[in-house]
Amino acid sequence: MVSVCCYFQVHQPYRLRKYQVFDIGESSNYFDEDKNREIMQRVARKCYLPTNNLMLELIEKFNGKFKISYSITGVALEQFQLYAPEVLESFRNLAKTGCVEFLDETYYHSLAFIYSEKEFAEQVKLHQKKIKEFFGQKPEIFRNTELVYSNRLAEIVEKMGYKGVLAEGADRVLEWRSPNFLYKPANCKKVKMLLKNYRLSDDIAFRFSERSWDGWPLTADKFASWVNAANGNGNVVNLFMDYETFGEHQWEETGIFNFLRFLPDEILRHQDNNFMTPSEVVKDYNAVAELDVPYIVSWADIERDLSAWLSNKMQQSAIESLYLLEKAVKESKNEKILQDWRRLQTADHFYYMCTK
Repeated sequence: MVSVCCYFQVHQPYRLRKYQVFDIGESSNYFDEDKNREIMQRVARKCYLPTNNLMLELIEKFNGKFKISYSITGVALEQFQLYAPEVLESFRNLAKTGCVEFLDETYYHSLAFIYSEKEFAEQVKLHQKKIKEFFGQKPEIFRNTELVYSNRLAEIVEKMGYKGVLAEGADRVLEWRSPNFLYKPANCKKVKMLLKNYRLSDDIAFRFSERSWDGWPLTADKFASWVNAANGNGNVVNLFMDYETFGEHQWEETGIFNFLRFLPDEILRHQDNNFMTPSEVVKDYNAVAELDVPYIVSWADIERDLSAWLSNKMQQSAIESLYLLEKAVKESKNEKILQDWRRLQTADHFYYMCTK
């Protein structure tokens, strides 16, 4: 049997406004509200609303056999409330089906795990509270920002009570092993690792509309045949990707929605296949071996490391200066300053400084 586990990251940062040196000491307005509203409403129209409607249609069509999972950042949830409340309501409707699982992560989609484990833990608790408030779930599975992972992360989230943690199935981590099994993180007793099958995930997320790719055009039956190939050589195929794949990164004109519409039927056509949420996978399958990851991996770029955010001096100086403010910010007891400081931690701001 092969279980297909679909996980989608849902995230939008607070975009920065053009902040000049002359603004220092004169203005603490760091964010571009007009751009935030414009982008959120555009992505809601192109991606979130049509994809959520389709997901709901598929869940109802397959009577609970089609299951999916999301991690939605706290900053995305805030902007749904501010600029697109209908999107938040559509996610709530999905939650009511019982076929959708919500995962935990850092509220501000930050790299706090790298720089401050105390701040990391505080953001995770904030996110957990928000998921409970909006969707009535207490997440059992953790995914860190951009799938940033190491042994240390697994140790921390196990102590926080999570049963599973997501990670990138990078070749240098797996070596000869398959991502289609569960693994036990080094130095952990209970928590299990779910590894992204990056080849199959990226076929949808990045290569779907690439006409020079030898797999184009990607149809639901073709993709299902690739999933079926894991039967006898794996327990679970983890398809992890940005939710914005549907309609925003891959436009409707590419056929991405039709692909999604027919995919569950093609996968379930094989009698040994099913769909599972991450917590169901962790409950039903045993870890086959221990996996030691003493260094940082992520799902970003070909390198699958931290270089997307921290490879140049500009990025390093900015983020180090930001986290040096932690003690002063928290001692200020000023909620506005704390909120601004945390919104400035969002990983996207450092990603936009990348020059590699």
